[in-house]
Formats: sequence, C-alpha cells, structure tokens
Amino acid sequence: MAAPRYKMLVDVLAADIRNGRLAPGTRLPTHRGLAAREGIAVVTATRVYAELETMGLVSREQGRGTFVRDIAVPAGHGIEQQAAAPDMVDLNFNYPSLPGQADLLRQVLRELATAGDLDSLLRYQPHRGRPQDGASVARHLRRRGITTDADRILIVSGAQHGLAVTVMAALNAGDVVAVDALTYPGFKALAHAFHLDLVPVPTTADGPNLDALEKLCATRPVRAIYTMPTLHNPLGWVMSATDRSHLIKIARQHGALIIEDASYAYLVEAPPPPLAATAPDITVYVSGVSKSVATGLRIGFVVAPPSVVPSVERAIRVTTWNTPALTTAIACRWLEDGTVDHLEAQKRADAQTRQALARQELAGLPVIGHPSSYFTWLPLPDDARADRLTATLARQRISVSTAEPFTTSLHTPQAIRLALGSTDLDSLRSTLRTVRRVAVEDAHA
Repeated sequence: MAAPRYKMLVDVLAADIRNGRLAPGTRLPTHRGLAAREGIAVVTATRVYAELETMGLVSREQGRGTFVRDIAVPAGHGIEQQAAAPDMVDLNFNYPSLPGQADLLRQVLRELATAGDLDSLLRYQPHRGRPQDGASVARHLRRRGITTDADRILIVSGAQHGLAVTVMAALNAGDVVAVDALTYPGFKALAHAFHLDLVPVPTTADGPNLDALEKLCATRPVRAIYTMPTLHNPLGWVMSATDRSHLIKIARQHGALIIEDASYAYLVEAPPPPLAATAPDITVYVSGVSKSVATGLRIGFVVAPPSVVPSVERAIRVTTWNTPALTTAIACRWLEDGTVDHLEAQKRADAQTRQALARQELAGLPVIGHPSSYFTWLPLPDDARADRLTATLARQRISVSTAEPFTTSLHTPQAIRLALGSTDLDSLRSTLRTVRRVAVEDAHA
C-alpha cells in the first residue's frame, strides 16, 4: 500500500533537514505557501509541519513562521540532564559547591557514627519524616518568615519530589494550572507526566501579569497557580509584597491552590514574606537543601494546608515510602547547628560575584538576572536563532540552554539561559567572553 501523500512529503523534508540541504534556521514556507507549492490542502500542510515538529526537526513560532531546528541540539535540551564531557563547560545546569563542603560531610558522618541512635537509621522511617526532623525544618522555616506547626511539614527527597507529591495529592489529570509563560522545566515535565493543562500567564519585568491571571481565572476553571515569587527561574525577579497580596486575592476569589516553589529563595536577602506565611490555608510551600547545600543531598520539605497533608503523605508512601534516613539526619543536623545558614550566606556572596562577572563580561547585551542569582537570561535579537547559537557554543565545548524547556506558551522566545554556578571563576570569565563573542557574531550572521 502506498504511503499517503503527506507522509511522503514529511519524509522528503525530514531527509532534506537531516542531510543539510535545509540549513538550521531556514524559514520554511507558510502553510498556505507549502500547500500551493505541493498541490495539497492547507490542513494537510499543517499536518506535515506538525509531524516534523513532533520529530524535533522544526519549530513553529507564533507570528514568525516555521523554522528548521539545529538538530545538533537535542529536543528537550535543558530538561534532561546529559552527562557533560570532561572538556565541556556546563552553563546549562547549576550545581554550585563551596570549598570545604567535603570536610563538613566527613565531620558529620563521624558524628553520626558515634551517635547512640545509629541503628534507627537502618529502619523504615515515618512516611512524612520523624517528628524531630519536622521540628528542625520548622525552626529553619521561621528564619524564612514561615511560622508553622511541625505536623504540617513533610520531608521529601528534594524539591522536585515535593512538587511531584503535591501534584499527586492535590490535582487530577486535566486540571487547569496557571503558570508563568516562562517557568521551571521540572514543573513542565510533571505536568506532562500527570496530564495537567498548563495555561501560560504573560510576565512583566517584575513578575506575572496579574491582570491577565485574573482574566484567565474568570474564564477557565483554574485549579492551581504554580509560582516562584522568590526567586524566579529563569528570569530572576522577586515578586513585590503588593503583587503577592494581589495573587493571593485572586486565588481566594477563584478557589485556586497556590503552589509556591522556593528552591532559590535562599539567595535573596530580606524578601517579602512568602505566600505561605500570608495564606497558609491555600498554599503548598516547597523547598529543600539541594540548591543551598549540595545537589547530592536530596532532601526537601513540603508545608501543606492541613486538608492536603494526608494526601501528600500517601503520595510519599507511593513514591519513596520515606526519605533516606541517613541523608535526612545529615540535613537536619546541619539545619540545627547553623551549617545550612552559613552555607547559604556563602552561596549568596558567591552568586553575587558571579552575577557581577556576567554583567561585566556580557556588557552591551540585554542581560536579565537578579543581582544574587546563579543564572542569567539573555534575550537574542529578533533575527537570531537560539538553537543555532547553542549548537555553535556546543562545538566550542560550552553547554547552554535555549528558552524552549522553560516556555509554556505557543511562542518560544529567542533567548538562552546561562547557569553561572558550575565552574570556577576563571573558567566562567573566559567562557562568558566566548558566549558574548559568539552571540554578537551570530546576530550579524
């Protein structure tokens, strides 16, 4: 049986892209133009482009057209963490480490080895964590502006696990969730896995467009609002106290749950109070110590409204039964003895140094980022192609992320995100110089 005509056209275009006859960044004909050229219906042309997009060969950009992707950059780059080659400078993922952290680990392991309750760490733990662990987290959260009872705190295996069990506990397939038009890729991945309907909210320079959010909630049954008020990834803004009050008002009016992701909140000194401090009855607060201490210490915590706590606890049981007792014990000791506070202060200073270095080396480019964040957002000129720039940098042994993993709207902006925390300062300086040179050359190509 002969293949349908549109399938044959898909195969021809796919081959042209893969063998280089259609170069990365090439603007393809409009749907009507392709239909006229090939003698097919417009709806068939749309189907052709949709299949090529599913194959990762083209990208469709609202208002601009359909472009050939640079297939040297894998689809999903920035969500799936690839093992970086030894000679590759990783500006895609952040895993900042400070001198002396390994010595701290040796010390706490020695302390645990002589502790009287060591045998208890070999047994199953309560799904939500031991009461003393919840109390340690509660004391830590008071320094973040959240006063809560330990019975509302659940220990999880990192903030990503905290988001996952929150979704499992509070949402169902098909639920509408409002998110920023640019948001954390890990939440996008969760939404895909659990079949949530993510609806993008336009952003301003200082936070989400709350007028647009209000209109969205008035027209769609928004079940939850996912937000990063302190500190937004990737744009680096901190939501004002006024906007936080407005967001809470919208959520209350429309019966929406707030999911507050505070993974990077430790980087901001004296931010406005967390949403969970002002609206604890409708907010699930998720954070952890993987970012502030070490990525290998996969311990996080969820602060949930009493009505949600039992469901979150069941979700923990289903996914991990309980967090690893040994790493939880390490994290809670460090929460109690001030080690976490000390490391967070050091990392704030380190991030400030790196952000200032980025501003210096990328001078003249439209850099966006918080003064003490570990990432920088770099919008590109309208005629530039982020996938082409990313591929060029990869050939120079530099890994960066395009805007695609962060985008929830139909239009993917031409931009790259630079993670600043995963290499030493000398290497970061020289790498940023290369990024600037390549970006300028690409803009004039």
